[in-house]
Amino acid sequence: MPGRPLPDSPAGFATATWADIAPYYDALADEPITRESVEEWLSAWSRLDELVSDAATLATIAYTGNTADPEAEAAHLRFSADIVPHVEEQDVRLAGRLLELGYTRPGLEQMVARFRTDAEIYREANISRFAELEALGASYQKITGTMTVAFDGERKTVAQMQPYLLSPDRATRERAFRAAAQPYIAARDELADGFDQMFALRQQVAATAGFATFQDYIFASYHRFDYTPADCERFHQAVEHAVVPAVERMLRRRRDRLAVDVLRPWDVQVDPYRTSPLHPFRTTEEFVAGGRRIFQRVDACLGEEFGLMADAGLLDLDNRGGKAPGGYCTTLQASGRPFIFMNAVGIPDDVTTLLHESGHCFHSFAAHHFPLVWQRQTGMEAAELASMSMELLASPHLAQPSGYYTPRDARHARLAHLEDVLMALAHIASVDAFQRWIYTSGQGGDRDARDRAWLEIRARFEPAVDWSGLETERVARWYRQLHIFLAPFYYIEYGIAQLGALQVWRNSLHDPAQAVADYRHALSLGGTRPLPEIYAAAGARLIFDPEGMGELVSLLEERMTELRERIEDSAAVA
Repeated sequence: MPGRPLPDSPAGFATATWADIAPYYDALADEPITRESVEEWLSAWSRLDELVSDAATLATIAYTGNTADPEAEAAHLRFSADIVPHVEEQDVRLAGRLLELGYTRPGLEQMVARFRTDAEIYREANISRFAELEALGASYQKITGTMTVAFDGERKTVAQMQPYLLSPDRATRERAFRAAAQPYIAARDELADGFDQMFALRQQVAATAGFATFQDYIFASYHRFDYTPADCERFHQAVEHAVVPAVERMLRRRRDRLAVDVLRPWDVQVDPYRTSPLHPFRTTEEFVAGGRRIFQRVDACLGEEFGLMADAGLLDLDNRGGKAPGGYCTTLQASGRPFIFMNAVGIPDDVTTLLHESGHCFHSFAAHHFPLVWQRQTGMEAAELASMSMELLASPHLAQPSGYYTPRDARHARLAHLEDVLMALAHIASVDAFQRWIYTSGQGGDRDARDRAWLEIRARFEPAVDWSGLETERVARWYRQLHIFLAPFYYIEYGIAQLGALQVWRNSLHDPAQAVADYRHALSLGGTRPLPEIYAAAGARLIFDPEGMGELVSLLEERMTELRERIEDSAAVA
């Protein structure tokens, strides 16, 4: 590339401003390209995007690791609110040159389709709005990342309240549930202020780009080429038909097992077959060691990849004050090395989260063989297929000596996970339906109307749990759903992928080795094939219909019944 040489690593851009980076993009924009030189030009552009995006990623990792650090916050905002929006603008500019040239080849078709869509929806006037949205997102993370709870004479993070919800003592669970909701209840107006601004900016983005609704805009922005908003409505209806009755049956069994008159929200996570909660690990070192063993059992190459991450310091797993909530996997594209961020507190959900995020990591490793960064980047529906499938493919190895549990405890953990899968489908439908309401009802800018809509939608998808007297706590639940704030409409992907993952799991029940091989092959396609082809490579299909959903729900119920019976039999023997 003409002009100044690129830095050798992302560190060369760590303190850069947009003024420092812009000349590199200008040089690419000015360089003559022909069909003979375009591949070299694409390679140079890809390398520049890798280095800049990695510098931004490292800033995000530092900030989410400590939201109370003002220097980390400033660096994160410099990238997210200033540099990244300009990079996106320049990427559209450079993509336009490729589109003008009319160049493509096998392996670039999906990349070119995404470039074309990005060019069609791009508007310069939206750059400043995206910068404002990034700043508002950072504010949300700061507010929620510094929340603490006074409980039993100590200050605890909200994440550290999770183990108390697994206590066999119902009074303890209720106190913990109410305490964990309080910071969000207290911050409701502040969070609603931020969301009001987000909503207004998103409406402006959509209108400026020529879309009737932000939902229509985001479907294009997310490159959802293979399904529509109408398909998502079909998904909601199918969940009501096939999933919600199964959830209700499951919760009735839970109520009877707990011997309570009504099931309250603090009763849905505790193991009704145990007198003490599971503790899969005590230290982060134990947590990582278990992950190494499990992935080695699933597939030797996957075990090596996880070990590489652990040895390279690419795991930030423990919960601590000031750390942003939630968990994620991100990839340092220049090196092809993924990074896992989460908030482990020693509960079974932590194990599921590690398996989930590691699935994303394995996707990054598998797709890194492609030379161009855009070939490696896949849609979120395929990304979540990688993560959710790994939760299920790894589940047979949760017992010692490979995993964290005794064989008896592993059955408890697997039953809890399958129950979570079933309930998650209903939760996903409710979150997606709520976001659809926000951006299509005409009332999304009214904070009180939003809260009322959330209560109505949750009532559709959350049966058999008594929330009477807890409307404020129930409303607070959507303020905890960070996707609604930070990644609007990013949630239906979880449902699509969960149904795909259940199909991968179903295949593994008959031929585990072939199912893992198909899974790894699908991951190796990166973003070079359409979504239905990626799912087909993994041995699955996209499901929006109640019949297809019902078959998988029946399999879930069958396996849960088997696990319950084995748990009850072992308890009788003990």
